[in-house]
Amino acid sequence: METPDEARVRLPQLRLDELLEELQSRLDAARGTRDRVHSLLEAVLSVGRELDLEQALRRIVEAAAVLVDAEYAALGVIGPDGSRLSAFHTVGVSEEQIARIGPYPEGHGILGELIRHPEPLRLAKISEHAASYGFPAHHPPMNTFLGVPIRVRDQVFGNLYLTEKRGGGQFDEEDVSVTLTLAVAAGVAIDNARLYEESRLRERWLRANAEVTHSLMSGDERTEVLALIAERAGEITGSALAAVALPMEDTGSLAVEIAVGMDAESHRGLVLAMDKSLMGLAFSGAAPVTSIDVGQDERISLEPPRFGGLGPAVAVPIGTGDAGPRGVVLLARKLGRPVFSVAETETLQSFAAQAAVAMELAERRKDAEAVAVLTDRDRIARDLHDLAIQRLFATGMTLQSAGRFIEHEEAAERVVRAVDDLDETIKIIRSTIFGLRTREGAGEAGLRARVVRVVGEAAPVVGFAPSVRMEGLLDTDVPKDIADHVVAVLSEALTNIARHAHANRADVLVATDGREVRLSVTDNGVGIPADGRRSGLGNMAERAEQLGGRLELGEPEGGGTALVWRVPARKP
Repeated sequence: METPDEARVRLPQLRLDELLEELQSRLDAARGTRDRVHSLLEAVLSVGRELDLEQALRRIVEAAAVLVDAEYAALGVIGPDGSRLSAFHTVGVSEEQIARIGPYPEGHGILGELIRHPEPLRLAKISEHAASYGFPAHHPPMNTFLGVPIRVRDQVFGNLYLTEKRGGGQFDEEDVSVTLTLAVAAGVAIDNARLYEESRLRERWLRANAEVTHSLMSGDERTEVLALIAERAGEITGSALAAVALPMEDTGSLAVEIAVGMDAESHRGLVLAMDKSLMGLAFSGAAPVTSIDVGQDERISLEPPRFGGLGPAVAVPIGTGDAGPRGVVLLARKLGRPVFSVAETETLQSFAAQAAVAMELAERRKDAEAVAVLTDRDRIARDLHDLAIQRLFATGMTLQSAGRFIEHEEAAERVVRAVDDLDETIKIIRSTIFGLRTREGAGEAGLRARVVRVVGEAAPVVGFAPSVRMEGLLDTDVPKDIADHVVAVLSEALTNIARHAHANRADVLVATDGREVRLSVTDNGVGIPADGRRSGLGNMAERAEQLGGRLELGEPEGGGTALVWRVPARKP
């Protein structure tokens, strides 16, 4: 039996063990707090050092996952409309899993709850929340959840999402406090990265402006300057495609003169309607027009197919002064990339003004050259009239007077013939003077405008609007007589489609490289029947043979008819 003295010794020993255990637990807690504070400071420093925005966002997600010991973490960036996510950065999910799950979330369910109510949200089980409606197929299972907003200058930039605390535990208040502290540091880091990115972007635009200005002052051709503007705008905005379209005189259409980047060949030379294309809407409205997904935009004609793999796009008019736009710049990013922001569009408008200056200078230079040519022609015509004709006329009068004194009959006849030759020479010079004072081809439409007009007139007959593409200097390298043949063959080909093809699509291409003119008309109809009439095709072939060319007929992939009519750009 235990004595009272022994009991008194045992009780203090028990209290001492309890005190030692409590002290040890507090020491462990203090050490854990110290380690967590140290980790938090390291995370803040790591995030704050990063100036690249994408890398900064990645660092924030990684730091958050480490701090609260979460298996999965994500940062959702809220889009311009404030109701959905425009970007999603994840940690803990492999690329293979992401590919199997499908598109990133847009901000529904629990993720949308933080967008609507930007306050910390902690859940023991995600599925028990009223806003939860499950996960997509192949999504890893997730139960515990912690979400906090990230604010940049009092504006909610996005949200941190943390799930599945390791060890099967729950996220606690300390996790919330640590994550909120990191979110404050993240807001500062994001703001710094944004400012740095804006300064670099501003510097790139200034360099591009200087390059364009130098090109203008160096007297480069308008096409070269516009191509430079399209290339630089595409590079700076991270666009996959950049294009420039100019209005076609007397047609009410736009022609894509320049296209660089992804699938540029599908755009270059296209003739676009004002009401069925992004560029046409920007030109007719004299204001920028944006599209979230240019490939699925109902305002844009789907024919011909040209926006595969492209998503966000913006069309900005070139110049919007009293004279109206001079053209349109189109930029398009790959599918899944961010939409063009208001700030980007405004900057692009300022840059597009450089294109207006380029076109203005080119037109003034062209007008000055034309005035110089006309002035020189007038001077030559005046000199021929005032000097050459008068002297020839005087010489003829002298010879005619001298002929009376020539007794030799043959010599007298020669003098008379010389006087007649002088009269003919005077007539030729007068005709030359008239030609110098008359502008060749004045008032006549070029081949481009005539092609657009023929296709437009045929649209009601064929039942749809054929697509048109034009390449090369059609108005300068193709003589008028050959242009007449091109227009006639095109009209005949479209008439044949209306009568016999039963097609719902046709593509027209008119191109020249300065040596050859090529007209291609393709449809998706029933093709040319073996026993059908071929008088129209015979006329086309005869026209080609007369000009030293040929007519080729084929069947494109998918059926229909492919007609190619090609002749030399100069008559043989």
